[in-house]
Amino acid sequence: MSDDMTVEVALAVMAGARVEHLTVCDGDDEVTGRVTRIRLAVVRDSSAYTDRIRLRDVLHGPLPSPGVGAYGRVAGVVAVSR
Repeated sequence: MSDDMTVEVALAVMAGARVEHLTVCDGDDEVTGRVTRIRLAVVRDSSAYTDRIRLRDVLHGPLPSPGVGAYGRVAGVVAVSR
């Protein structure tokens, strides 16, 4: 998943692929981290959310985190890049 993708699009991709994690890559296709559906849902539901928040912001910014931790522990991983 490209790090410039929005949270809303990432959630749609995850729902369509029926996965709980996404591997996030930068413009050089280098892995920069992972995000969970739970983490993205918490971000989307927070008062700090705007439709301009990108996956890179979730990985590198001080956003709300779910109780299971930054990456969670749920089966199902898909890696997508540009």
